[in-house]
Amino acid sequence: MVLPRLLTARPLSRLPRSPLPVSRLPRTSPPISCCTQRRCLTQAVIDDRNKNEAITGDPEIDDPEMNGGYINPPRQPRQFRDPYGDWWDKQERRNFGEPVHEDNDILGMFSLEEYRHFTPRMAFFLMGCAITTVGGLCGIVSFYYPDKPSVRRTFPGGLDRELGGAGALLAPSKEEA
Repeated sequence: MVLPRLLTARPLSRLPRSPLPVSRLPRTSPPISCCTQRRCLTQAVIDDRNKNEAITGDPEIDDPEMNGGYINPPRQPRQFRDPYGDWWDKQERRNFGEPVHEDNDILGMFSLEEYRHFTPRMAFFLMGCAITTVGGLCGIVSFYYPDKPSVRRTFPGGLDRELGGAGALLAPSKEEA
């Protein structure tokens, strides 16, 4: 049952203030620093699942992946999972409650696609075929393309008469214009 006061309530125009300033309020617990550093494994807080395990002091033995005991799933990019599988999250290809890899930003569906269409050997073969084809076409064109003669063609008696003869008007040069 809803009270009539709640139905007719108006939003507050301003938030209620505490009569004491924040600095004078009584503290119930010591201040907690949000930026504490743990420099070695012996300073780390051991949670419930690791209380029964013995710590040797060697970080490589106690936590080989140095991630606080988090069990990573296999490093498999999500783009290579079955797209038609029965996934809880179809877009990310992930099931509910499935642990997420610590490199999820690199392995997720919205990361860059890994190019696996050709092996490097096949890619170099195709590049060689392309270069050979272009070079072969250039060679065929250069073989059949008419070159400019290396010696200019000469005419007996020159072309004086055809160009107007000795008394022909010459075109004005740039200095005369």
